[in-house]
Order: sequence, then structure tokens, then C-alpha cells
Amino acid sequence: MNNNKALDFVKKYTMVIVLVLVFAMFAITTGGDILLPANISNIISQNAYVFILATGMLLCILTGGNIDLSVGSVVCFVGAVGAKLMVEAGLNMYLVIIIMLAVGTAIGAFQAFWIAYVRIPPFIVTLAGMLAFRGLSNVVLNGMTVSIKDQKSFVDLFGGGANCYISDIFGFDGINGLCLIVGITCAAIFVFLQFKKRMTKVKKNYEVESAAAFWIKTCIIAATIVAFTFRLAQHKGIPTVLIWVCLVILVYGYITSNTTVGRAFYAVGGNEKATKLSGINTNKVYFLAYTNMGLLSALAAMVTIARLTSAQPTYGQNYEMDAIGSCFIGGASAYGGIGTVGGVIIGATLMGVINMGMSLMSVDANWQKVVKGAVLLAAVIFDVVSKRGKMLALD
Repeated sequence: MNNNKALDFVKKYTMVIVLVLVFAMFAITTGGDILLPANISNIISQNAYVFILATGMLLCILTGGNIDLSVGSVVCFVGAVGAKLMVEAGLNMYLVIIIMLAVGTAIGAFQAFWIAYVRIPPFIVTLAGMLAFRGLSNVVLNGMTVSIKDQKSFVDLFGGGANCYISDIFGFDGINGLCLIVGITCAAIFVFLQFKKRMTKVKKNYEVESAAAFWIKTCIIAATIVAFTFRLAQHKGIPTVLIWVCLVILVYGYITSNTTVGRAFYAVGGNEKATKLSGINTNKVYFLAYTNMGLLSALAAMVTIARLTSAQPTYGQNYEMDAIGSCFIGGASAYGGIGTVGGVIIGATLMGVINMGMSLMSVDANWQKVVKGAVLLAAVIFDVVSKRGKMLALD
């Protein structure tokens, strides 16, 4: 019995364990450089687009293992439109933000229509979008780079400038007090919510894990939050891009776990025919998933051009692969119906740590791709094999 519990624990938290081991390995091989406050902050800023896109990609994957191959090109196109409007047309920053969100959402809705109502396979529709919007990005930019360094308000708002950190109102010496206090507060809120959730389950006579396992897991996560924010506090504090990432995580985490709409994505991926017979409009579920992907691609475009302070026809390349990889590494099923926002964040963080660690070790870029490909394949193999094991056990 104890062996079965241990095995279930390892299966449930496999990627968390892998993340810890990978982080520890790079901490040793880089001589602790990956733990430097600046590098911890860079993991967030350099991979913000992955967190945002992977969250949207999760909804597409939940509907049956479907993916969106166009997100990298859409990021590039929307970023190109935004840069052109700010620099050459001289439009107000907030108007440009609205236009960029509208363009991204419109692109998502256009592709979603063909997927949801005409039932063209998502792979074909988004592959066409990947090619089309990459070409349109070149058309909009005329193959040139458009600099937005002078658009300081936009760059700082989306995390690309020197002032892209939340100001410290406490003024502690050598450490960002606001960042540290926010971290402690978030950890306390997390512990409270987890305890409240457990008590609710107990009152309803639901099965819960042992008290020891619950408190060990909860305290480790809370301590990790405090340690993470402490490292950020030793650098420059909270990056503004982290605010956008946290906003996306909280909103979509709530939607997928606490709303009827969110559960519909899981239902469609679990059994679309049964879901349709139960009265859920499956066409709308597909439409929402891919329209939402366009919206988040627009947000990722803002983060990307702000960080790089420019728009180029080459931006966004392989972004779709990073997002898809993060989902599968984070536990999303290749068959759909299984996956969480929390798991996606674990997967995206693991990808970011691998990127940062190998860069610090001066590993060739080509070998970095090999390693990420191997990690992705291993995650999918684990998913398929574990499910096959469950099916055999049921038989």
C-alpha cells in the first residue's frame, strides 16, 4: 500500500521533481551562477512569452490534443503592426494596445471559425496561418527593423526598459522591501487558501491526502515563493512583465478550475460526442479556445517587442514550439482532456531553466535544441506509457 502511494506521488509530481533536479544540476555545473538574483529575474523576463502563450495553448490542447502552429507568426505580425502604428503613425500608446489586442483576437477568431464551424483540422488551419502571417509581417515591416526605443512608456509597461520594475516604496538598504513583503503575503495567502480548500473537502467527506503530506507540500511551495521573491528583491524587485504573467496565470487558472466554461474544455477533450449529447455546444468551445489564443498572442507580442525594443520580421520563430513543449512537459495529455495551468507553469519554468542553464554553460544553440527536444519527447512518452499502464490495470 505504501509502495503504491509512493508511486502515485512520484507520478503526480514527476515534473516538479525533475524541475528541482535540473535546477540543482545547473546550480552545481554553473558554480551557482544560475541562482544569482539577476539570472532569476532574467528567467522570468526572457520566458514571459512562453508563460503567456503556453497558458492559451493549454486550452487548445485540452480540446483533444489540438495545437496552434501560428502563434509565433501572429506574435510577429501583431508586434509589427503595433510598432508601425506607434513609430510611424504616432498613435497614442493606449490606442495602439487596444488595436493590437483587437488584431490578435480577430486573427484568432478567423482561424477559430474554420476550425470550429467548418471543421477543418486545426493543424491545417494554423499551419496556413503560420505561413501567411509570417509573410504579412515582412510586408508590414518591408523586411526592415522598426525600433521602439523612444516609446519608453510602452517599453516600461511591458517589461523591456531599465525602469521596468515596480518601485520600492519602503527604501530598504540593499533589498527591495516591497518585493519581499509581496512574496511573504502571497505565501501566506496560498497557505490559507490551501487550508480552506482542504477543510471544505473534509466537511463534504471527500478523500484528502494525509495531514503530514498536505503540510509538507504546502510549506515547501510557500517557502519556494518566499525564496523566489527574496532573490528578486536582491536584484531590482518585481519586473512589470511578471505582473502580466501572474495576471494571465490567475485568470486562466480560475477559469479552468472554477467555471463551467473551463470545465467544458476538459469535457470536449475527454469525449466530444458525449459532451455534445449533454447539451454543450462543442463548436463554441473550439471557437473560444482558438480566439483566446489570438488574444494571448497579442499580449505576447507586446511583451516581445517591449523586451527587444523593436519589431523584426524574424521575431516569434519557434514560439509555438516553446508553448506546445511547455504544455506537454507540464502534464497536458497528447490526447486532450488532461492538464492544468499550474502544470503548464512548471513546464514553462523547466524550459526557461534549461535555456538559462545551458546558456550560462555556453552550450551550442544547436545542442540546446537537441536537449529541449529530448525533454519534450520524454514527457510525452511518460504520458502515453502511464496511461497505457492504467488501461492495462483496468483490463
